[in-house]
Amino acid sequence: MDRLRNWLLGLSRRNKRLLQVMTDMLLVWLALWLAFVIRLGVDKPVNPFAAHAWLFIIAPIVAIPIFFKFGMYRAVMRYFGKDAFISIFKAVTLSALVLALVVYWYREPPATVPRSLVFIYCWLSLIMIGGLRLAMRQYFIGDWYVASQQVPFINRVSHLPKVAIYGAGAAGSQLVAALRIDRVMLPVAFIDDDAGIVNRVIAGLRVFKPKHIQTMIDQTGAQEILLAIPSASRARRREILELLECFPLHVRSVPGFMDLASGRVKVEDIQEVDVADLLGRDAVPPQKALFERCILGQVVMVTGAGGSIGSELCRQIIASGPTTLLLFEHGEFNLYCIHAELEQRIRNESLPVRLMPTLGSIRNPGRLLDLMRSWKVNTVYHAAAYKHVPLVEHNIAEGVMNNVFGSLHTAQAAVKAGVEHFVLISTDKAVRPTNVMGSTKRLAEMALQALSQESAPALFRGDETVNQVNNTRFTMVRFGNVLGSSGSVIPCFHDQIKRGGPVTVTHPNITRYFMTIPEAAQLVIQAGAMGQGGDVFVLDMGRPVKIAELAEKMIHLSGCTVRSEKDPHGDIAIEFTGLRPGEKLYEELLIGNNVSPTGHPMIMRATEEYLPWETFKVVMAQLFNAVESNDYERVRQLLRETVSGYTPEGEVVDWIHQRRPIESELA
Repeated sequence: MDRLRNWLLGLSRRNKRLLQVMTDMLLVWLALWLAFVIRLGVDKPVNPFAAHAWLFIIAPIVAIPIFFKFGMYRAVMRYFGKDAFISIFKAVTLSALVLALVVYWYREPPATVPRSLVFIYCWLSLIMIGGLRLAMRQYFIGDWYVASQQVPFINRVSHLPKVAIYGAGAAGSQLVAALRIDRVMLPVAFIDDDAGIVNRVIAGLRVFKPKHIQTMIDQTGAQEILLAIPSASRARRREILELLECFPLHVRSVPGFMDLASGRVKVEDIQEVDVADLLGRDAVPPQKALFERCILGQVVMVTGAGGSIGSELCRQIIASGPTTLLLFEHGEFNLYCIHAELEQRIRNESLPVRLMPTLGSIRNPGRLLDLMRSWKVNTVYHAAAYKHVPLVEHNIAEGVMNNVFGSLHTAQAAVKAGVEHFVLISTDKAVRPTNVMGSTKRLAEMALQALSQESAPALFRGDETVNQVNNTRFTMVRFGNVLGSSGSVIPCFHDQIKRGGPVTVTHPNITRYFMTIPEAAQLVIQAGAMGQGGDVFVLDMGRPVKIAELAEKMIHLSGCTVRSEKDPHGDIAIEFTGLRPGEKLYEELLIGNNVSPTGHPMIMRATEEYLPWETFKVVMAQLFNAVESNDYERVRQLLRETVSGYTPEGEVVDWIHQRRPIESELA
């Protein structure tokens, strides 16, 4: 059977069409002959070919061209749907009517055709031609399982993994059809909350209530559950995942309708459960006026445009009507990727945006100034930074030069070029930091706070006798971890679970705030539009998440159990490796308690201390000299004196200078 199926599928389109035409001719003749038999009876043998041979010649001549006209030979048999069957009904009915006209025009006794014969021929043709196509569709997709389950005493066994579909709506039905065509999984049941369809049969599958999942598993042997609920809110998806967590099932999901409509994914592109669903956090729709205030009709520049946050900022910015978007990025490959993606989107959506991919470093002030002046930049989103805590902890010189002085150079270039809006993407690790990365980000915030209070500052490492007019409105936006960013723990957990574990967590009590990248980028753009100058905005990150509990949920939803003292025979263990250099157990978003609401429910305004510009410049000069001379004790001292709450847990050591003490110990 498989060899015949593959042979038929391998035929050329022309040969497939010829085979269909020949088959339809035979079916038309068979339907016409049976119509005579049914009308005249079997007790009186009749030979319609002798008396009505002309009719058997005319019938296919009438029918086949009409079948062609209605596209019956253009449809792909494997993907036959209701539209194809409607076309068959129209084509067969019309061909029967035309044949009736021919019959009643051509009256030649004694070969008169019975009047009811055409009606019998019509419904026989519908059954044969439509039924054969339905049977061939089932044959080509190889799905005889559903039909066999309706036959008593038959229990067909399939080697495919059995899956239940949560959600019996449009997405669930499409998913079942796609799975049956691809034959990689075997759908065996639906699960749905709608009491009106519970215990009904949809697409040959029984619909179970959520509280009867164990019964469904026992009856069908389901091994996985696929979520087909793209319109459900995050909160509702979280409730469903909490319900499914206690069952030994691998839970995955299908994409949402917007992803399907945009062509980014297909309905059969099944994916692991989005961790954002575990958090149950629903994004607040953006306020259009805020979203466009700093973008619409303006020249916008994004530093770190190829990074996690920078690239998402670019995606959202091009949809808000800028005239030009400057992509400023140090990494060549990252810049290539985001530029290619945005170019494709601009072509597909015919967006009137000019893209300018620019390689460069924020540690090059001349390059920054030339770019901002040449393109007359209106708004800068500064996302370029080193963010990986353990790496920056022992690469101090690079961390300070990039995060502190790179941000300072970018801000001063914006002042010189007359940029109107400057938005710094900051982090919750800047609040009472225990690491170099957090302290450098807090210094970057303080640089902008100090600059924003000066109408005509003498710039750092510039001509002290020249006061630069400052018309730039500086804004800082602070938030926690984003799901799916580079260095995020979530992809690491997925990989460890796929390999069979163990899943590594640094500490049993470590907690973090989480937000999706698109939501973070939307809020950054809106917060940047609300700033008056020197504002520190804090995003509402919701409740902190315990990382160990998150790891457990991900293991359970992968269809595995956690190996522990209570369950030594579990599938995957969780190992605690200890806090990494500079890592905190708990992250905070505010240094003090001076916080006030804004016009956006997810954005708060914080009032925090800072140094005057002239004092800050002195500290920057000392810090620069300390880094240049590799005096990391002095770097540590300056960070502790300047950054409120900075309490390093160990020595401040740069790996590049670690070889010397090691060599002296060996000697």
